Amino acid sequence: MPPTVGPTRRELLDVETFDWGTLTWLANGQLMPGAAQTLGICRLNPGCGNPAHCHPNCEELLTMLSGRGLHRLGDETIELGPGMTLRIPTGVPHQFTCLGPEPIECLIAFSSGDRQTVFLD
Repeated sequence: MPPTVGPTRRELLDVETFDWGTLTWLANGQLMPGAAQTLGICRLNPGCGNPAHCHPNCEELLTMLSGRGLHRLGDETIELGPGMTLRIPTGVPHQFTCLGPEPIECLIAFSSGDRQTVFLD
């Protein structure tokens, strides 16, 4: 049986900061060796969007906690708000932009403990 690792505490974790917002990883293979999933919080600043990208080794689930945004998923554009969940299949290009004056905060989960990202722009 693989070793178990205690819980992480969000306030003690590193925050990756970008021009468009932040990523905080709550669980993944680095934080919890042997983890088969990745879980994080993504924050998008008002009027900003993350770069177009895809994940070649895993699907993504995104659950909106606050804010409103437009999510480009392949050839579709979907408006998302609090309480909505979106599934992004493995390898599908996507990009998320924050609408309105409130930042977006969303929970993001990936089906791999070693999530890979390929930027497309």
